Amino acid sequence: MVEQPIEIGFDDLIKQMPLEERLYRHRCVEAWGMAIPWSGFPLARLVEFAKPLSSARYLVMHTFLDSSVASGQRQTWYPWPYTEGLTMAEATNELAFLATGAYGKPMPKQHGAPLRLAVPWKYGFKSIKSINRFTFSDERPKSFWEALAASEYGFWANVNPAVPHPRWSQATEEDIATKERRPTLLYNGYGEYVAHLYGGLEKERLWV
Repeated sequence: MVEQPIEIGFDDLIKQMPLEERLYRHRCVEAWGMAIPWSGFPLARLVEFAKPLSSARYLVMHTFLDSSVASGQRQTWYPWPYTEGLTMAEATNELAFLATGAYGKPMPKQHGAPLRLAVPWKYGFKSIKSINRFTFSDERPKSFWEALAASEYGFWANVNPAVPHPRWSQATEEDIATKERRPTLLYNGYGEYVAHLYGGLEKERLWV
């Protein structure tokens, strides 16, 4: 759902994007957190580059699919390729970021080279790694973990200390560096930038 489908190499894409560095909190759904200095560019700039149609409501992201490189993809009971999605409002929010590196270095393969998503107000599983395809849709996509366990890993995945995971509390988190526990912040502390995106959706238990 774009004006004209585009196939472009990673290096050529990067040349057209405004690279910058951002320090974001990262909160895992397994109740630990850390801060990561990412390098990359705003996801909104990729959306602008892609020129989606006005009827597009969601951005859908897919990883590569090559079991000769990624042996885990031989496990056919998983719904490969890994797929994630955001609403267009989320994708064009100023915080949504496509990371090409971390800690001042290019992104290593195990952390999601060449492109990975960073959406710091959501649980980490939403930050899809190793993206090689973007599509736009007028229907809400079903993500990888949602397809496997929707009651635990749903579409929204917003950090919310008041909504526990079915198997543990989300009220606190462990700092991965100090091992100390601290209160979990709603939207991981980014509410002033993103809370307006979810008006009227309170009944959907926005972490799922």
